[in-house]
Amino acid sequence: MLNALHELLAEIYDLEVSYDIDEFLVTDASVAAALDVNGRRVEEKLLIAEGAGHAEVSLYLERGLVDRLEAHDPSDRLDARNLADFWTAFEGVSHFAYYAWNAEIGKAVRLLEMELQAEVDKFIGTRMLLERQGERPPPSLHAWLFDLPRYDEQLSSRELTRYRHANRYAAKYCMKLAPALDRRTERDSVERELRQFYRLTQPEKIKHIDSR
Repeated sequence: MLNALHELLAEIYDLEVSYDIDEFLVTDASVAAALDVNGRRVEEKLLIAEGAGHAEVSLYLERGLVDRLEAHDPSDRLDARNLADFWTAFEGVSHFAYYAWNAEIGKAVRLLEMELQAEVDKFIGTRMLLERQGERPPPSLHAWLFDLPRYDEQLSSRELTRYRHANRYAAKYCMKLAPALDRRTERDSVERELRQFYRLTQPEKIKHIDSR
């Protein structure tokens, strides 16, 4: 299931995938807690331990979340039963893919940059899956993702600011993309835009959004 989501991102952004994301998956909460001492208890988190010239990376997804998605695979059918779980897991896959791809080309990434890209990925990925399944993306999709965010009360003020900025910038970017996404004649230009955006640095992404 995770590999299918990873492959979806690879297709959207024209990424080469040379590894199996399942090999990096952790579903045991006690293992995640040992790897992230004093970290927040959440259903999804990317665990990174960076050293001199290398990094150890794991993607934690809570066991129940994985079980539910395996029972109702969003790659087969995305609907009300699995939408929230899909967004949680897809955010983790997005973080993992973005960090790994940038690491392979020797590009450092910032936390805001990863959160911003993940918010964009959820919007684009949801639309693509629904269209592949013969469904029209609901007009309220943008509002569902960006207008009513719920933030963990355990977030520090700094973390909360980062999440709010990611939400605001992603909402602005996706709102401007939406009309072109609805017009099939502009799909090639949207594809080029998304792939170029993916490869920008954090300052470049923000500047690009503010200039649109």
